Amino acid sequence: MPVQPPFMVSYSITTKCNLKCKHCYSNSVDQASPDELSTEETFHLTDDLSSWGIGLLIIDGGEPLCREDLLEIVKYASSKGIRTTIGSNGTLIDTTMAARMLEAGVMTIAISVDGADAQTHDSFRSIDGAFEQTMKGIEACRNAGLPFQLNMVIRKDTSSQLEDMLRLAVDLGANATEMFDLVAAGRAKEESKEQTLSPDDGRLEGSS
Repeated sequence: MPVQPPFMVSYSITTKCNLKCKHCYSNSVDQASPDELSTEETFHLTDDLSSWGIGLLIIDGGEPLCREDLLEIVKYASSKGIRTTIGSNGTLIDTTMAARMLEAGVMTIAISVDGADAQTHDSFRSIDGAFEQTMKGIEACRNAGLPFQLNMVIRKDTSSQLEDMLRLAVDLGANATEMFDLVAAGRAKEESKEQTLSPDDGRLEGSS
């Protein structure tokens, strides 16, 4: 039988990021890696993905919006018939950027929110004011009509906030919410390993 290609491909487009998250699996920093694909190389990769029949491309990082050619790449992928989405921390999105992403062909954007309040979120992402900037980014997406979902990492400090986190997603108008267990990989191995949930933790607080 012929081998079926995967429907979805996740592409970490850069290691550059404007935050310093304690759980970053890619150990992202404030500079791009010297071996990142160029714009033209990314186009060639996209051609291959299109020829394989890939249906969904998730562009993440690092922070994808740190790459100046992000929208060129999205537009190219969309022109090849690949549904393209972005994973972002939301802090670099304003109304103009949200509109440009929508015009370039971004189908939806997954924005990371790692707590029901600023203190919980900011302490995990190691930058004061990150929560406020993310909320502004979400508002910009909503105003531009760009569909968005919230991605939430669940750990010991947030296991008691699940209800509040879901309520926040509803109140913000998210199309969906996706929750992830904290995995001790990348920077998390050093900075937040003690936050990982285990079977010994039992049911999450507040769950029934």
